[in-house]
Amino acid sequence: MLRYNFKYEWLLLIRNRWIQLLSILLLLLFGFAVYNGIQKVNARQGNIKTALTDFETEEKETLSVLDSIEKGHKVNRSRWTLPSRPIVIGNRLPRVVSMPPKSTAFIATGQSDLFTHYVRPTVTGDDLSISYTEMTSPIQLLFGSFDLAFVIIYLLPLLIIAFSFNVLASERESGTLKLLASQPIRIRTWVLQKLGLRFFWLVLCISITLLLVFAIFSFDFLTNGTALISLLLYIIVYALFWFVLAFATNIWIHSSAKNAIVLIGFWVLFVLLSPSILNQLSNTFYPMPSRSLMLNKMRTLKAEATKKQDEILDSYLRDHPEYAINDSTQTRNFYHRYMATQNLVKKELNPVVKKFETQLQYQHEWANTFSWFSPALTIQNALNDLAGTSEKDYQQFRYQSLEFAQKWRESFIPFMFNNQKFKKSDYKNLPAFQYAYKNGETYVRIIGLLGMSFVIMLLVFVLKPKKASIF
Repeated sequence: MLRYNFKYEWLLLIRNRWIQLLSILLLLLFGFAVYNGIQKVNARQGNIKTALTDFETEEKETLSVLDSIEKGHKVNRSRWTLPSRPIVIGNRLPRVVSMPPKSTAFIATGQSDLFTHYVRPTVTGDDLSISYTEMTSPIQLLFGSFDLAFVIIYLLPLLIIAFSFNVLASERESGTLKLLASQPIRIRTWVLQKLGLRFFWLVLCISITLLLVFAIFSFDFLTNGTALISLLLYIIVYALFWFVLAFATNIWIHSSAKNAIVLIGFWVLFVLLSPSILNQLSNTFYPMPSRSLMLNKMRTLKAEATKKQDEILDSYLRDHPEYAINDSTQTRNFYHRYMATQNLVKKELNPVVKKFETQLQYQHEWANTFSWFSPALTIQNALNDLAGTSEKDYQQFRYQSLEFAQKWRESFIPFMFNNQKFKKSDYKNLPAFQYAYKNGETYVRIIGLLGMSFVIMLLVFVLKPKKASIF
């Protein structure tokens, strides 16, 4: 019977032009999605490259001026802008702290349209002044990006619904189900075979289409073979869930129209409503402290610290006697007081910032913990991890850039407090930044989705529908 079903389904899909239409549609959707994703990645790389080019130009010019100063040549610059002053190097030649995209970044835009991909921390800048957000077009933020993740999460279930909503109901409505009743096979098994074969053909079409599209856009299969396998695995598990829902709907509901309505209802519930509900619940359980109050407190602390800068500097030098050894530190200037004040403000603000970050982390953890209630959110998180555009990736970029900003400031503090001139030979000792992605890709995310599919399948075989008749 399985062999007959296989042959019959293949002929039926070919004659109905389902395979041809599906292949063309997938090719167009995947092709445009990959193209659009690559364009966004290229724009991201272009921004970083422009920043690096500007930095290299500034670096070359600054080192040339330093060389001229050390050789005793006259330099046509104001003494306040001479690179021999360490504060000039620290503020006017900051490193480009960038987050380069992964080779798979085109798969999912994720958070990349919300966060910036490079910053340039300065000596006199503070942690809160480093901007990590870039709000783009509100229309784009509302509708999202047409990337591969969008096609998989939003459009693929609709294709599956159109591909499988009336497998049993059409047989019943056309009267051919009576002939099937004479065969030695259970209805559930027969429907399962038909949907299983359609699942097989759909996965085959998706795999071939993806490989073809990736080859057209020169995807490196050798280097990123594991990522490609992971992508196909996520798609298969997600498609399996929707085929299981279609199987349950075909068994329990006896009308093509009702099947379509119910499956569209599931699509609205799992793809649109459940992520929004989880987001609202996370905001309710872990409300974020007011960022405005945090910024106001920062300004208040700075104003208060400015009034007693000399006292703060004395306290700072007592805590750091290595900066008070040289008698030249007694010649206090603005930057001595500023650095000591910033250090105090940072310590005072640390509990407030920590509370803000902790609540945000709790929100993310809560949403990730219960994301298995939303298959769409589960796959979205998995694809974001695969592409390196998840919220965890940008949090890591933030932490690593803040850590580098602290190292950058600390490398200039000895020069400023000891009133030392900056030399060309000192430049090579300045810290450099290299972003390191954390391995966020995991198959644990899809275990819950597989569990939901198994439970639904089990219920279909264990429980009996109210109307057992096949007529």
